[in-house]
Parts: sequence; structure tokens; C-alpha cells
Amino acid sequence: MELLVRRIAENKVAFAHQGVGGGTVTSPIWATRTKTRGMVLDLIRAARSISRVELVGATGLTAPTISEVVRELMVDGLVVEAGLGASTGGKRPMLVQLNPSARYSVGVQLERNTCVIVVVDLAGRQIARMSFSGVSSMPPERGLSSVATQVNALLDTAAVDRDKVLGVGLVSYGPQDRQAGVLLTPQPTEEWFGYPIADRLAESLGLPVLLDNDAAAAAIGEYWMGAVEPRSTYGCIYMATGIGGGVVIAGEVYRGSSSNSVEIGHISIDVNGDECPCGNRGCLENYAGPAAVVRQALTTPGLGQRLALDPTGDDFLTEFARLAAAANAGDPAARGLVERSARYLGCAAVTMATLFDLDTVVLAGPSFAVAGSIYQSVIQEEVDRRTFARRAHPVRVVPSVSGSDAAAIGGAVLVLQSELTLGRGRPTDSAQPLSPEGEAADATAV
Repeated sequence: MELLVRRIAENKVAFAHQGVGGGTVTSPIWATRTKTRGMVLDLIRAARSISRVELVGATGLTAPTISEVVRELMVDGLVVEAGLGASTGGKRPMLVQLNPSARYSVGVQLERNTCVIVVVDLAGRQIARMSFSGVSSMPPERGLSSVATQVNALLDTAAVDRDKVLGVGLVSYGPQDRQAGVLLTPQPTEEWFGYPIADRLAESLGLPVLLDNDAAAAAIGEYWMGAVEPRSTYGCIYMATGIGGGVVIAGEVYRGSSSNSVEIGHISIDVNGDECPCGNRGCLENYAGPAAVVRQALTTPGLGQRLALDPTGDDFLTEFARLAAAANAGDPAARGLVERSARYLGCAAVTMATLFDLDTVVLAGPSFAVAGSIYQSVIQEEVDRRTFARRAHPVRVVPSVSGSDAAAIGGAVLVLQSELTLGRGRPTDSAQPLSPEGEAADATAV
């Protein structure tokens, strides 16, 4: 506990950042009551259970201020007492912890061929999940209507009080305009380009909706679930049908000027390569992504037929899973293709680690879930051998704690983060989309 509190204290300025994409607050005690509440609540979340004395040490706030903030959080039902802690020479302190059932959020991962929906509680624990396919074959109006129907059904099945649902984190591929809540790509079809998906889903559900990148969501989910050090700088390589990336620094996602950063699937590994739909040439995704690996398998003599791969299909997640299973079972041709993909991704991991001086690279997403052991081993080997700062510190390559649902869980976590770092509650007008800073118009404190 002392080590955790010390690490939190070292990062207390980072915890004062304004939500997902905002700037820092310059006041040493974070200017407003709302931000103070959010900081204290996030510290309680990170520590699991903590005493008021430890909160004083971690924040630098006065004991009366901490006592008042904790009292307010308990009145709101967000925090409960958790019994007595160990004595440090005097009276045993009372510990406090989050009340997981106080609030909930929904994460929706909109992939090209499938949709995953999760419901998580205030502690980030998944309490319900479902997945279904077919959204990509629909126009956006029908597709989002189907998503809304399934979200409502899942909340009903989980018996979640709708008044306790903070909102929906809708995560998908990029590029995208998070502020406007639209995708800036004609995928899966031209109809989706520029369509106001966050607005329309918010209207259908009567809940605020935050649009974000699937890889960025997966990255922040690792921090929330306690899988990385609070003060660490780590990267996430996310692989579903395509390849994405995210970097988190002391609990904050690196965004860039338009929140379309760390798109490692579209770094060029061959300046003379084929043109990618993104506009670049020789993109990593076209050499190492699941769709590329499946296409390579189809041109490998005998392999496509042996694995019954569909040469006319576009469900690359399912086809890649079949190929990965063969690789795991020892099929030399299948394993050779997966290892080749892993070498390319190892190059991307080295690039990411060199640019951001990472100490950890997390592998997340459904495609890593089916072939993770091969990818982890090969990527770790490349990182150990080639990373610029390898003599200064090691870089660990680890699997995501959230597995194939990392993006959906991360989407739900981004909504929770707006609650815990900003102290936001349900907006008065619940049909409005959340802004990139995690708040809807007319939002009120919890």
C-alpha cells in the first residue's frame, strides 16, 4: 500500500488532467471542487482500498478537505467504507473503496464484420457481454438501430438501473472526428463516411455517447484494470481486422492534434509498396494484418484448401482465427505466415518504443487473442534485439488483460474515466453525445 500511495503521489499532477483530451489545471489543489472530487475518486479506484490519511499524503490536500470530499462521495453512493486497515502505531484507520454498483457504463466495439457490447460497473468489471455480426452489411441508420436494440436488451438482461448508466463508449477504427462524432473513412461502405454515428446512437438510446478510436480505448483499459504501473509509459498494438496503436503516459492517452495518433498500421514499411486506401504506400497493415495474412494463405499452395478458407469472403477475423489455430497446432505453412506477420509487427513495436521511449507494449484485440503466444514471443525478440534504449531499460511485451474484448471494455472505461477524473454524472439531456473531454452539454456533477 505504501508503495502504491507513493507512486500515486508522484503522479498526482497527471491525475488532475481534464478528462480524456483536456489540458492540465495549474492550481496546486486543482481549482474546483469537481476536479478535486474526481481526483480523490480516481485515487480510491487505483488503490482499491485506501485510508483518508493515505489520501492526504497522496494528494497534498488537508485532512479536513479529504474528509469532506470523501463524505460527499459516500453521500452520493460512489464510495463505501471497507473496514479497518493496519495500524501504523496508533488507531487503525478506516479504509474506503469504490461502490461498484453505484454507476455503470457500456462499451460498444464497432468492427467491420462484428459488434461487441459490454456492460461494466464503476470498478471496470465486466458484468454482461454479447456480440453479433452483420452491421457492416447494413446502411448506418439500420446498423446503429440494431446496435441500440442490442444495447437495450443487454442492459435489461443484466438488470441494470438505467439511471445509473453514465453513457456509452462507441469505439471503432479511424480516422475519425471525435468532436463531431463521425468516421472519416468509407468503411465498411461509403454511406458510413461522415455519418453522425455518435449523435444517432445517443438519440436512439437516450444516453450520452463518446466516439473514440478502438486502439486508444484498448490502451487506456489496461491502465484502468491495473495491468500496468500507474507511472508507466506504455504502448498498445491493437489487432482486429486491421492494426492500430495507442500510447498512454501516466494514465493519459496521447492524442495528437486530431486524436488520430499512433496509427502504426499505416506506417510505411516499403516506400515502393502498393498504395493503401489511406493514401500512403507500403502500409504495415497490408503486409501483417489479418486480412493480408489470409490472402497470403490463399496463395500458398495447398494451405487455403487445407484450411477451407473462403477466397471470396470478407470475414477475415474468422478466417484468420482458423489460420492461427493451424499455426498453433504446428502446421508449418500456417505458422510461417503468422511468424512473418509477427516480424513485421515486431518492427512496428520497435518503432513505437523508440519514438515514445516505452517500457511496455501490450498486445490487444481478437486477432492477438487467437495467436498471441506466437506474436508475443516474436515481437519480444525483435524488441530485445533492436530497441534504441534497450541498454537503458527493458521493454516488456505482454498480452492484454481484457483479451479479445479489450476495445469494447476500453470504450466503457473511457466513459468511467470522465466520471472519475472529472466527477461528471449523467447529463441533464441524456440524448447528447459526450464531448472528447468526457462531458455532455448541460452536464451536472454527480
